[in-house]
Amino acid sequence: MTLALVLGFASVAAAGTINQAAGPPNILLITCDNLGYGDLPCFNANSNVRSPNLDRLAASGAKLTSFYTASPTCSVSRTCLLTGRIPQRHGLLDQLPGVKGNYGVGLEQSEKLLPQYLKDAPTPYVTGCFGKWNIGFAKGSRPTERGFDEFIGHASGNMDYFHHNYRERHDLYQGTEELHRDGEYSTTIFADAAIDFIQQNGAAKRPWFCYVPFNAPHFPTAGNKRPDQPNIWQAPDDAFRAIGLSPDESDPRLRYEAVVFALDQAIGRILKSLEDTSQTANTFVFFMSDNGAFRLGRKGLDVGINDPLRSGGVTCWEGGLRVAAIASWPNHIKPGSVIDEPFWSPDLLFACAELSGATLPTTTSLDGKNPLPLLTEGAKSPHESLFFEYRDHAALRKGDWKIVREDPMQPWQLFQVKTDKQESENLAAVYPEKVQDLATTFLQWQAESASNK
Repeated sequence: MTLALVLGFASVAAAGTINQAAGPPNILLITCDNLGYGDLPCFNANSNVRSPNLDRLAASGAKLTSFYTASPTCSVSRTCLLTGRIPQRHGLLDQLPGVKGNYGVGLEQSEKLLPQYLKDAPTPYVTGCFGKWNIGFAKGSRPTERGFDEFIGHASGNMDYFHHNYRERHDLYQGTEELHRDGEYSTTIFADAAIDFIQQNGAAKRPWFCYVPFNAPHFPTAGNKRPDQPNIWQAPDDAFRAIGLSPDESDPRLRYEAVVFALDQAIGRILKSLEDTSQTANTFVFFMSDNGAFRLGRKGLDVGINDPLRSGGVTCWEGGLRVAAIASWPNHIKPGSVIDEPFWSPDLLFACAELSGATLPTTTSLDGKNPLPLLTEGAKSPHESLFFEYRDHAALRKGDWKIVREDPMQPWQLFQVKTDKQESENLAAVYPEKVQDLATTFLQWQAESASNK
């Protein structure tokens, strides 16, 4: 058996077994930014957040309780999602830094992205991206130069929700040109653009892929905040009032809840547009956070809830990697189901290839596997193991077990994460042979990804 098969790597053509008698299904991929695993009531009954639309989406399909992002930070997470590859292969290893990084090349332009595969499907898809790009915005790196027919969004990792600046640079675009809609809430702008795209292509009977990477509920950096905006969490006045708060509310957590409520309302309008245009039945919907909420001890900023997981974004603890995710597809995914099998963001490339009939390359190392049997048939995880490495942090999940460390000089800690989601009981001394087994697999991933880009 080859090392690639042992580790679960994939470089295969899509099987193309989806019944497309009604035409290829539409694909709606919604991501949000730094949402905590425990922020939504459908994941945490003790949450005070109001998210009726996401709760309904979960009830209509499957709540995914062991879904992982391939990296615990924004730029890298998005790149893994769009390439189907781990950072050690695609080469974007960390967050793009500052104006120079966000407006530079970012991800190598030779990397093929999900919308480009869908353009090559037997029935080519119309593709749209509406929201946060964050993987490079130099000429040749922008969405409409990398497979998307339409783009309204921003280049940077975070921007002012109303004035659309990243630091002192304007950061809202349509295609490759600046778009000036000062005073409009960014979440609303992106939802409106997605709705227009869905309606127009539904009426034209064209299969479509709509990627909506909301910047909410990420906070703007201090550099984005203007003198007349004393509180960094930004939501429309009606979002505050709808959940019983004043727009002048000063508590950061309560203001954050208004941001999440506004996000949920925007997602609800997008889902309603599917219903209004009779496209719900033929649309695969996937929702996920790009990484967990940050828990870095910053007063007023680290207010997202990852309970019951440990730690948060930019770490390889569960709170950084295991994210809230939901999948819905009428007559295919069982309503109200809970799927606890581990899989991860690179698998979405394979799901989209299977849905569209697109062919994936046999000459490029891909790290996803087709998750549709898991989602639609109750199959087991397609992965033997999942590998994570970010800065000095590292982890590997294999079955119900996980090793993790915060520094290469530290010994591995071992947790049974199926039952110990808080990673509170280090079992390394109890099961040294298990540590050795997972550590060996980790080294195999490291060596293979270094030699096989």
